[in-house]
Amino acid sequence: MQAITSLEKESMGRRAAQAGGERMRKALEKNGEAWIIVATGASQFEMLSNLILEDIDWSRVTAFHLDEYIGMDISHPASFRKYLKERFVDRLPKPIRNFHYIDAAKNPEAECARLNDLISKAQIDVAFVGIGENGHLAFNDPPADFDTETPYIIVDLDEACRKQQLGEGWFPTFDDVPKQAISMSIKQIMKSSSIICTVPDERKADAVKKTVEGPVTPKAPASILQNHDDCLLFLDQAAAARLEKDHRIESER
Repeated sequence: MQAITSLEKESMGRRAAQAGGERMRKALEKNGEAWIIVATGASQFEMLSNLILEDIDWSRVTAFHLDEYIGMDISHPASFRKYLKERFVDRLPKPIRNFHYIDAAKNPEAECARLNDLISKAQIDVAFVGIGENGHLAFNDPPADFDTETPYIIVDLDEACRKQQLGEGWFPTFDDVPKQAISMSIKQIMKSSSIICTVPDERKADAVKKTVEGPVTPKAPASILQNHDDCLLFLDQAAAARLEKDHRIESER
């Protein structure tokens, strides 16, 4: 894992999108197709805005949705399906070959089975992800399951995770935040050939420090990224504030 700090959120998002786009083009050139994972949340705004500008033949790209709340209809303002459709899929310059959304509104067990069958046939080239304030990767809150081989699993959301969703403005009250979600598992994320992780804001500085400098432990789920051969962690200055200087790679604007 390589940590890269940027001076501004816009620069951070642009550089993350460029790194991911480069890897997608290599996959397209080598295999004739590319498979990606796409995350949601406030941390992904700038990255996604720049990713849609990359020179990519989207007609040869298949994407998987990272996580979604159980019981969440796509019409809900906090729906991750709604987020990805409006902020990514509908804004692409040409239609994507396939986007496998998570529909957890009615039968999450059956939806996990459907997605597990689909992703078992894929080799993910690039996973675009973020890190939560509690160090979660996808919705794998601490202590995360590092061992399950199942690609999509049903998880309980801890209090810190639910408070983050409230604090980011997705829900009017804490009680409105769902208590469960379908999430891609840690092992499935780590199977990706490349991981592009974008993490802005001071509120995530402690999680970033544990991810980069702490031990690899389920208590800090994103720390597992230390074990990936091609993981780039893009940070703004606030998110990187607690890192030791010799762990930081300063990048230009």
